[in-house]
Amino acid sequence: MSAKRRVTIALIAEEAGVSIPTVSKVINGRPEVAPATRHKVERLLQERGYQRRVSQDDTPAGLIDLVFAEIESPWAMEIVRGAESAAREAGASVVISVLHTHAGPGRDWLERLAARRTDGVVIVASRLSTGIQAQLGARALPFAVVDPEGEPAPGVISVGATNWNGGLAATRHLLELGHRRIGMISGPADMLCSQARIDGYRAALETAGVPLVPELVRRGTFLVDSGHDEGHALLDLAEPPTAIFAGSDLMAFGVFEAARQRGLRVPEDLSVVGFDDLPLSKSAWPPLTTVRQPLQEMAALATRTVLAMGRGEVPETKRVELATELIVRESTARHP
Repeated sequence: MSAKRRVTIALIAEEAGVSIPTVSKVINGRPEVAPATRHKVERLLQERGYQRRVSQDDTPAGLIDLVFAEIESPWAMEIVRGAESAAREAGASVVISVLHTHAGPGRDWLERLAARRTDGVVIVASRLSTGIQAQLGARALPFAVVDPEGEPAPGVISVGATNWNGGLAATRHLLELGHRRIGMISGPADMLCSQARIDGYRAALETAGVPLVPELVRRGTFLVDSGHDEGHALLDLAEPPTAIFAGSDLMAFGVFEAARQRGLRVPEDLSVVGFDDLPLSKSAWPPLTTVRQPLQEMAALATRTVLAMGRGEVPETKRVELATELIVRESTARHP
């Protein structure tokens, strides 16, 4: 194929040895194509750099798909606010999809995506299979991942936060208050942000010359119930912690409840630090000391990036981490 020839559906069909309608069905996510044929066409679309032609009869729909694994959390609402704000600035709308699984989007989702002629995709805290990446690429649909669960594949645009620095700052704050027995409740082991926060916690202890005690590190789910349960587990220890760093604000609220049930006062008997700085953190009692994760800014940046890619712009960098910040309120106090 000549390098000077424009990549069209007809040329892809000719090279793949299939009809033009078959290529069109693949591009539009239609299901009635044999898997082997679909794979061959998708590979050629990606390799040849096919770009969907926009005409008066095929104008962009002005839609960004925002895809969540789960959405039952104030954390997710902050992401929605950020994405909607950036989309509104560009005159676009946001469609929210909830997968109810962390396994990532599947073919059914891709077919619905093609049917509504979306302009780009922002995928939140979910895995993205190489197959779905290839299919999005074959359809010339720009996409980005916010707070990726695993290590993003080379070339995938991702936006996250400086989780390691956040874990370091939270733990260092407690150390500076005189705490030496500091519990840590992290999120799921297979999530990058969870591991980074634990690594920051460990680095702060090492720097201060405080030994890491394995029994003080627990795994949660980032939700309130796990903070409550793991908080009880830490406070059940023969030598319980005097402070707990929870890997999310929701888990910190669960620790508050566990402490209350034991007649312990926060922060007089137990200091607690969270992570996220959700709006609820200011109005909690006591107001929660936490690490601010710029959730709205993360979602807005991912959305603007996807919209820019749709205009043919190339991002300067594939992976962006926005700064976290320790916000000191009233849930931490000096250890006597």
